[in-house]
Amino acid sequence: MPSDSFEVDPSHDLDMVTLFSSSNHDAEMEANSIHALLEANGFPSIVIGPAQIPSLEFQVQVPRALLEEARHVVEQAKEAGPAAALEAERATEEGT
Repeated sequence: MPSDSFEVDPSHDLDMVTLFSSSNHDAEMEANSIHALLEANGFPSIVIGPAQIPSLEFQVQVPRALLEEARHVVEQAKEAGPAAALEAERATEEGT
């Protein structure tokens, strides 16, 4: 029987840390949008929040080692605005 041993990374680089946090009325929608943006750019992320109780806080978390890069991606997307998102979606649909 093969051994299932593997090496564990003891550093805290893979600890999940909060990139986004909000308890606004649209927090779940914004958290899901940020999560989708990060995943589309190759960043692992998770959404934390109770969908059954939308008045509580929602968070998007990423690995600690990728936090600054993920922040940069989100900032760039906010600066580019909705027009850039539509343009990127059109380009994806057209296959360019």
